[in-house]
Amino acid sequence: MPTMSLTRRETVLALLSGAAATTAVPAFAQQAEWRQSYDAGARNAVARSHTPMLSPESLQATEAAIVAYRDLAARGGWPQIQLAERMAVGSRGPGVVALRQRLIITGDLEANAGTSNVYDSYVEAGVRNFQARVGLSTTGAINRATVAALNVPIDRRIRQLETNVIRLRTWSGNLGNRYVVANIPAATVETVENGQVATRHAAGVGKIDRQSPLLSTRIPEVNFNPTWTVPASIIRKDLIPKMRKEPNYLTENKIRIIGPNGEIAPERVNWNSDEATRYTFRQDPGGEFNSLGFVRINIPSPHGVYMHDTPAKGIFGDDFRFVSSGCIRVQNVRDYIAWLLKETPGWDRAKIDQVIASGERINARLANPVPCHWVYITAWATPDGGVQFRDDIYNKDGLGPAPVAALQGEQDI
Repeated sequence: MPTMSLTRRETVLALLSGAAATTAVPAFAQQAEWRQSYDAGARNAVARSHTPMLSPESLQATEAAIVAYRDLAARGGWPQIQLAERMAVGSRGPGVVALRQRLIITGDLEANAGTSNVYDSYVEAGVRNFQARVGLSTTGAINRATVAALNVPIDRRIRQLETNVIRLRTWSGNLGNRYVVANIPAATVETVENGQVATRHAAGVGKIDRQSPLLSTRIPEVNFNPTWTVPASIIRKDLIPKMRKEPNYLTENKIRIIGPNGEIAPERVNWNSDEATRYTFRQDPGGEFNSLGFVRINIPSPHGVYMHDTPAKGIFGDDFRFVSSGCIRVQNVRDYIAWLLKETPGWDRAKIDQVIASGERINARLANPVPCHWVYITAWATPDGGVQFRDDIYNKDGLGPAPVAALQGEQDI
């Protein structure tokens, strides 16, 4: 992390003394800042920690964050702020001053960033830092989701940290040299090797009414160019209603109906009954349309779930990625499986790309099955001073509705 006059870690630690919120800056420095307000320099980049979320270092940092946040709460915490639903570089007004102070309090903006009422590149960088800490797209601009996250009360944040530090303690032992962690509330997957995050991936996880389960298992196999057999629950909840509205849906998506005596034409099925639940539905291989994309990653478990690619890669750019029926979709899946197969002879990146391009159904058995953990962590910290929060999308923390997710369904949050 680049050296600044006050780093984010120093600012978070300064919460204990209150120094961060009281540092002043001369007027000439604010004017110099305004002259640089449209710079797109390195200060706008968001640093990402290489410390695994499930590690003794993160546990220790989370325990320290609880102390800091409790102290901050004793000194008044942070205020609720009223902001326009759309603010970006160039915006002006008293809301920008309030935003600066709110970002300084939690260390997302340097304490010497001044009190200008102009939304400049320093504010933009601070907003990016904050958005990264709460799992929102790091646009650096204010939208409704960012305002909702800024206004989550400090008492709720403390309770999140207290709840999750207990979860982190259960994972504080040695998880091995190589393992995978899927954090469901964060909708992310990280691979860990030699105590460092090797790759990090956005993910699509289970909907609120079709939750991804918590599990620990090992990944033994990768399936290339898989077919997809549609689960019975999806036949009932999705395919039958879809066919009532769009009779050509199965044909267009290359999904075949298989009965006891072979393939059945869609028009021969009574879609106004439950007849379809007696058949098997299987989608042809093809990364451009198959729901599993080019790759399925098997994970033995009693829940019948797995990880996979997807043709709908646009979801990975969304803030709300609770979209599946329980399985986990993985962004940049080729990087992910290249890491999984790196200890398996004959499976370098060139081989992976070749097999995907061939369209052939091929299975690759891992020489050393990789431990895989699906966990539920909504708050944690890293040694660089970054304190991370995510919406409690499945309400496992017991704190009530998730504030940012509550905006889903409203246009352009």
